[in-house]
Amino acid sequence: MIVAFSISPTTGDETGGVSEAVAAAVRVVRESGLPHETNAMFTNIEGEWDEVMAVVKRAVDVVAEVSPRVGLVLKADIRPGHTGELTGKVERVERLLGGSEGQE
Repeated sequence: MIVAFSISPTTGDETGGVSEAVAAAVRVVRESGLPHETNAMFTNIEGEWDEVMAVVKRAVDVVAEVSPRVGLVLKADIRPGHTGELTGKVERVERLLGGSEGQE
């Protein structure tokens, strides 16, 4: 499965920024050893149901250490028997586009 998720603390630093809390959550994902990527809006992680959800829970828990309330947005693509889809899905679309990533 692939899970795209975003965690937001309800409290930020003195400027309202939440980068430190988000970095702590991303660190949990990176330390998991599961295939992952982070972009401006979400972190995507791939693996089996139990292992992916355990990482998401740990990421929420580290953010909850610095915020009394945490928001979680989660979207899952559950496709048993398939692996490597974190990059495979994008590669198939790029192939159809003729490798024109980022070109308009």
